[in-house]
Amino acid sequence: MQDILNYLPEKIQDKIRENSVDKLDKIEEIRLRLERPIILKYADGEKVIKYSVTLEEVISCLQAICENSIYTYQNQIAEGFVTIKGGHRVGISGSGVMENGKIININHIYSLNFRISRQVIGSGNKILKYILDVDKNNIYNTLIVSSPGAGKTTIIRDIIRQISTGIKEIKFLAINVGVVDERGEIASLFRGIPQNEIGIKTDVIDNVPKHLGMKMLIRSMAPKVIVADEIGSNEDIEAIKYAICSGCRGLFTAHGSNFEDISLNPIIKNLIATNIIERIVFLDEANRGKIREVFALNKKNGEYERSVEKI
Repeated sequence: MQDILNYLPEKIQDKIRENSVDKLDKIEEIRLRLERPIILKYADGEKVIKYSVTLEEVISCLQAICENSIYTYQNQIAEGFVTIKGGHRVGISGSGVMENGKIININHIYSLNFRISRQVIGSGNKILKYILDVDKNNIYNTLIVSSPGAGKTTIIRDIIRQISTGIKEIKFLAINVGVVDERGEIASLFRGIPQNEIGIKTDVIDNVPKHLGMKMLIRSMAPKVIVADEIGSNEDIEAIKYAICSGCRGLFTAHGSNFEDISLNPIIKNLIATNIIERIVFLDEANRGKIREVFALNKKNGEYERSVEKI
């Protein structure tokens, strides 16, 4: 946590320490809003600190996370976040600057959200038994679905780590994994170095659209598994089809709460209709990182059937 606090002005550091004496290492988010209180988020609630954040403090934070070179980080700022050492992300909001229909910068910064990244080793263990194709030393084409904040990115990161390193207990040999980390949340590259443990046979490309990144990795790195977080465009679906037709298996995530939700999403519905996806895993919104149910594709009739009872 000290690494995060170092980006903050001393007064804000002091306020956070004073108000989280026994919970400093349990903070998940630090939100700073201009002329508003500091808000700390924990797994079990929030803490509002009565302190009015100044413009000078917001600018000081921004300069610190951009290593005193805001121009260098302009592309990341335009995406609404900056990834800092340790894999932590700082969300940024303010007035967008548009050019040719695209955001090229954000000025008049209003708020910063420090999202603390903590890798959970073993978080993918329970899902692995449903998605591993052990006979072929690979995985089934899998879609993990949950609402935001339910832990799907944490889980796929751990799955990547395990299949890319090998699982001795079941004699699963390490395989090449290609990760398209469009927003820097999975591997969290910092100057080219993954800040999260993602295994020994994983190749990462970040800061590019998922559909372009998938094709680049397939052509250049020969992955056996391709991974992308939060698919959601027609271009993504076409890239997934390309990947599967190229001999890759796929591991993807999408937003949704249940089968009905994703069936109403025309883009995800299109992917499911192709019968490419062999496993659909739904996470439990009430218990972060826990499985609620798993559906398996019945190859004979092309229907998805629940393969585990509700947990």
